[in-house]
Amino acid sequence: MLKVWGRSNSVNVQKVLWACEEIAIPYERVDAGLQFGVVNTPEYKRLNPNAMVPTIEDDGLVLWESNAIVRYLAARHGAGTLWPNDLKLRASSDRWMDWQQTVLWTRGLRDVFWTLVRTPPAERDPAALEVARGKTATHLAIVEAALAGNDYLCGKDLTMGDIPMGCAIHRWFGVPIERPASPNLEAYYRRLTERPAFRKIVYHPLT
Repeated sequence: MLKVWGRSNSVNVQKVLWACEEIAIPYERVDAGLQFGVVNTPEYKRLNPNAMVPTIEDDGLVLWESNAIVRYLAARHGAGTLWPNDLKLRASSDRWMDWQQTVLWTRGLRDVFWTLVRTPPAERDPAALEVARGKTATHLAIVEAALAGNDYLCGKDLTMGDIPMGCAIHRWFGVPIERPASPNLEAYYRRLTERPAFRKIVYHPLT
């Protein structure tokens, strides 16, 4: 059985677990990271030298990096669903995975989330938060435009590209911050919240 190392409230672990639920992959999850420790033990570092989560063990394969794991699971178990058979759709889906990781999350949204969810109020930097909020809003305008006429990022069906994006969008809508009107993005988020797998894994209060 697939083994997933990582705490359930991690944005990156949620990507993996949501993908598993969407395509009905049985798995065992082991708490690791932050308050659970584990990641700095020699045993874990032999699996993942970065001492981060998630890591998976699957049929002799040890794999880390959340988006790589989602791609692997989608390719192995989700052909025709999370892993589009059409090469152009697959490339588009893959593109959104990279963009979420390298632009949306690291250039704004992560700072918004960490400031408002995991930083004590007395230690917050309001000016830095506003910069991060503005950057995130600018990035999400790209998603707003891409969703015009589409149910999901690549058309009418959920693909692997929606997995990282959906986990990130949940954090954007879950923090108490001013957000520009984004009807397409808001409809997309509502659509995600109607999916049983998203509700089970992602749609929870932020911690």
